Amino acid sequence: MKIGIISLGLIGGSLLKALSETDNTIYTVTRNKDTVEKARKYTKNSSDDIESLKDCEIIFVASPINKTLDILDKLENIVSKNCIVLDCASVKEFIMVKKRPYKFIGSHPMAGTEFNGFNASFKELFCGAKWVLTPSETVNDSDIKLVENIITETGADIIITSAKEHDEAVALISHMPLIVSQALFHCTQNNSLALKLASSGFRDMTRLSMSNLEMAQDMKLYNSSNINTAIEKLLSSINLLTKTKDFEILSDIKNTRSKMYSSEGKNIL
Repeated sequence: MKIGIISLGLIGGSLLKALSETDNTIYTVTRNKDTVEKARKYTKNSSDDIESLKDCEIIFVASPINKTLDILDKLENIVSKNCIVLDCASVKEFIMVKKRPYKFIGSHPMAGTEFNGFNASFKELFCGAKWVLTPSETVNDSDIKLVENIITETGADIIITSAKEHDEAVALISHMPLIVSQALFHCTQNNSLALKLASSGFRDMTRLSMSNLEMAQDMKLYNSSNINTAIEKLLSSINLLTKTKDFEILSDIKNTRSKMYSSEGKNIL
């Protein structure tokens, strides 16, 4: 199968490295000339020309959120109506609005690190991770099954849901935590003693503050309503937990959290 990947940052690069070890023929497109050459270690079909993807059967658009719509529009004049195109953005509702002439499936690999770029990518990134699909009305069950077979080759587990439910959920577990991480560091950074004393707890809580800045800004821009709702829920929980004397609430939080991840740190729910 001919599979295209547009943009070779952390997600696109990791997807290339994972799928290059399968029986599929991989085509990649990136504007970075150096990355074009680096990608040729994994596929000879590496280019800076999006037209090179015209015969692909499946295409993953792994570009930043703010560039995704433009690329999806360009593909309308390049690929066939039977091509299956997936984005990889962490916000889905605004992307799913337009009906495309090709087969479109919204997608979001729930995997990443605080690092970015092709050099930070690695083939195991998706192993044990969740990969969300939000199919449009232009696809059928066989299209979805075909995509599932490709994605599972990366080691990811598929979850199918609506764009609305996806955006509400990721606001709680991804977008809001990034803002909280940034806020925690921001309110602490002028206290030199606090920074000097900070250990693993502060390190882990502020890891997300080192995330890709373009991605962070895009999350806030394109999912602001859900993020604001999530922050309201967080403030309500903080208010409850600072006032409660109910040991059972704290015990339930600890017990539920303790069962959520494997010893390797993968979500097992």
